[in-house]
Amino acid sequence: MRSTRASAAVARLNTRCPEAHYTLALTGNGLFKLRERSAGAEKEVSEALPLEEFVSFVNALGPQVVRRVTKNDAAFAAQLIKKPKP
Repeated sequence: MRSTRASAAVARLNTRCPEAHYTLALTGNGLFKLRERSAGAEKEVSEALPLEEFVSFVNALGPQVVRRVTKNDAAFAAQLIKKPKP
């Protein structure tokens, strides 16, 4: 179950960066490493990280997807803001 979040993050990264191919490596002590495959050789992109740090690191790599905000979403977010009491 732990590696599901990590592998999903790597899959999203591969979707955002179609020219590169990233893989996940799990160390013997339960830490995660990110590797990039290019021209038959693997290059270490990150050192061994715990799950939360690894997912944050992978999500920060590559081009970021801009979230589409509809008019209704913006209006709903505006309603969630607490107004100061007079």
